[in-house]
Amino acid sequence: MNQVLELVIAVILAAAAIYFVLQPVFGPPRQAQVEDDSGIDPDDDMSPRAVALRALKEIEFDRATGKLTDADYDALKRRYTAEAVQALRVEETARPETAAAAAAFLEPPSERSCPEHGPRPEANARYCSECGRRLERAQSYCTRCGSGLEPGARFCSSCGRRAAA
Repeated sequence: MNQVLELVIAVILAAAAIYFVLQPVFGPPRQAQVEDDSGIDPDDDMSPRAVALRALKEIEFDRATGKLTDADYDALKRRYTAEAVQALRVEETARPETAAAAAAFLEPPSERSCPEHGPRPEANARYCSECGRRLERAQSYCTRCGSGLEPGARFCSSCGRRAAA
């Protein structure tokens, strides 16, 4: 009698294990869960907008580290700015608030000033004539939606994505 009870329990456990293993195969399909995209690499986005915005960010970095001369920087910035504006105009019909934010980001600052010495009298000055500090600061932008980020922001105020360090 004891052996029969053990056999019945073993058969029940085996049937339950087989049921749980084969349930995804024979059961109805489940809805895919939406995952948080914080682990997605923004470099995987190969849209023209994303490529142009990454290129703008890269040339800003290269200029800041001294890898690009001002003439090369100006030529590359004009080229990639034109590409980014064209890509943003294509997307403008779907999301007009993104195009407005990008246009505001791409406009040159109207008055450049040194934090220590104030506005500079020279036209189109890039550096302070007294201390040599760069007068313009590159504005950060969101890699997902293209909106300009406020200085020191850790998250995009438009879409909520974590800002790159």
